Amino acid sequence: MDLKAIIGKFVGPDGAIAIPAGLTIPALTEMLYQAAEQAGRLDATSIRFWDYSEDAEGKDTAYSRSEVNTRIKAVAARLAQVGAPGDRVAILAGNSPEYIFAFMGALYAGQVPVPLYDPNEPGHEHHLKAVLGDSGARVVLTNKQGAPAVRAYFSGLPAAERPRIMEVGSLPDSLARAWEPIAAPAGDIAFLQYTSGSTRSPAGVELTNTSIVTNVLQMYFSVDVEQPLRIASWLPLHHDMGVILATLGVVLGDELEIFAPRDFVQQPKRWMDRLTRRAGDPDDMHIYTVAPNFALELAARYAAAEDPQEYDFSQVTAVIIGSESVTKPSVEAFMEAFGPSGMPREALRPSYGLAEATLIVATPQTTDRPRYAEFDRAELAEGRALLVDAPSADADTGADTGADTVSFTSNGQPVVSLNLAIVDPETRAELPEGRVGEIWLNGPNAAAGYLDRPEETQATFHNTIGETCTPGLPAEHWLATGDLGVLVDGELYITGRVKDMVVVAGRNHYPQDIEATVMEASDHVRRDSVAAFAVPGDDVERLVLLVERADDAGEQGDAAAEDAIRAAVTQNHGISPDVIEFSAPNTIQRSSSGKIARRVNAKRWLEAAEPAGGR
Repeated sequence: MDLKAIIGKFVGPDGAIAIPAGLTIPALTEMLYQAAEQAGRLDATSIRFWDYSEDAEGKDTAYSRSEVNTRIKAVAARLAQVGAPGDRVAILAGNSPEYIFAFMGALYAGQVPVPLYDPNEPGHEHHLKAVLGDSGARVVLTNKQGAPAVRAYFSGLPAAERPRIMEVGSLPDSLARAWEPIAAPAGDIAFLQYTSGSTRSPAGVELTNTSIVTNVLQMYFSVDVEQPLRIASWLPLHHDMGVILATLGVVLGDELEIFAPRDFVQQPKRWMDRLTRRAGDPDDMHIYTVAPNFALELAARYAAAEDPQEYDFSQVTAVIIGSESVTKPSVEAFMEAFGPSGMPREALRPSYGLAEATLIVATPQTTDRPRYAEFDRAELAEGRALLVDAPSADADTGADTGADTVSFTSNGQPVVSLNLAIVDPETRAELPEGRVGEIWLNGPNAAAGYLDRPEETQATFHNTIGETCTPGLPAEHWLATGDLGVLVDGELYITGRVKDMVVVAGRNHYPQDIEATVMEASDHVRRDSVAAFAVPGDDVERLVLLVERADDAGEQGDAAAEDAIRAAVTQNHGISPDVIEFSAPNTIQRSSSGKIARRVNAKRWLEAAEPAGGR
């Protein structure tokens, strides 16, 4: 089966993706499934699930391509019996094959999946209530492990208000024979991806058939996917990164190895074990994975082997890094730990994406990766990215002498069939290369909008660009991402969020830049666990730093760490923090994808400060 030849049919003469009418994820999956059937490859493993709940070494369960197809169609047929095309279907389960069967089954039924999370995880009550109310889902799909918690959650509602609950694993395979293809228009909503919310309630991003098919193909072409392949992932399937990666895996039909995020966090070595070459793997095997930045440091710290020969990463083709800012220290720590075991440096692809664009927006597509840049800090504060030489180290102390520079990691180039522009958010004019502005996107992978939020949809998805520097850019239907970025030498660098910018005494400061300074100032600080934000003051805004202590640190070290942090921030950024608060690990608020939620933390800090009359 020549996969490249089949998918290559969806590329037009101009090199852009050209999706024929009626091509949905189910239609594309069935097209490749039938080709695999003709090639006699339906018995190959399609999904392998690792369960560590009872055995620390893990127990794996494998499903062949034909078994996966049958389970998906069984779910679709049952949904068709109890609902109609366009109905919303909530998925409440942990990472498992049943989660994937549920998501794909809803698509096959022409219904709209709403990916949610493991109902056994605490702390989601408010978010879950908001999402279920907003989406109007009347059917809930779950698995055997999640069913008791799901039923308990809805038990307090009157019977007439409870959704229909289906345990996916209990549906018989024989239902698959009743499945019938659904014709779904390109503009119909394929699924709803809820944002984690910051200062607002969760918003449902409406992904259409066109947007999801386009982005799956954009990922395929931009990462240059090769067969034979294996995809390894512990990403939560309720998150856009996890569910789109799983969708790509099912569409292609090659082996998708999954396990739960908590199993990775408990033992990061489990991820690395999935990336190493297996006995019996062909010499031309290609291994792919996707992970956030923090996973690199966690793996480097806890999964590095004393003997590099314990691993063989020579077949790793792509480690796509996203969801949060990718930092040079994390990437280099990962390479230092696993490079001796054959991890190819060029496999690391710091990338950029967001749910409003389905998922992927940019990824390195040159051989020079990962790539870093040092920008002049003072120039960057003025909105200009001036490249300078990498900072040097003091010969006597080894300390970094680059206080006047800021390091950024390139996110590569925009994916195929996507227009990207750096725009002045006030004048709406495109900015030239080297100028910092808001990232705007225009392409068929953009979502249709936010469910039942016409004003937010208009403000985010229907922008008109003004003066342009790039010939041929369309004028309308631009997606304003809310992210700040800059293009330098054809490389995209993400510099922050428009609304997260810290402005003190009229001067701009990037919060992640300040947070990096805090982390480098003292070993008392836990990695990737600092929130920097500004709050109103009497005359000027006040800089507040929330800092989690390192895992082995105690309160007795707070005073010395505060002095070191205050000195470093003042020296590097020209401002003195008004407040530095220390707390235990895992106390700073984060989004569902693990990012520091600065606006949420600022809101909570202000609410706590008000009764005391300020701080």
